[in-house]
Amino acid sequence: MRCFFHLVNGHETVLDDEGVEILDLAAAHAFALQAIEDIRNEAIQAGASWQGWRLDVVDTSGNVLLSIPLEPTLH
Repeated sequence: MRCFFHLVNGHETVLDDEGVEILDLAAAHAFALQAIEDIRNEAIQAGASWQGWRLDVVDTSGNVLLSIPLEPTLH
């Protein structure tokens, strides 16, 4: 299945217009977590903040399959 990984906050959206072919939802989740880790590392190096942003995993119909905040959460 093809999934798109959009960055979203309350006011802006950065669309992934290419997407990635993913085997299943578990693989999409793993891909999203790796993408978030990469984004966080780049933000730290650049002194930027992604506070309030999330990564939405969307299918070709536009349905949101997963939504993961970019901010680290405390468990």
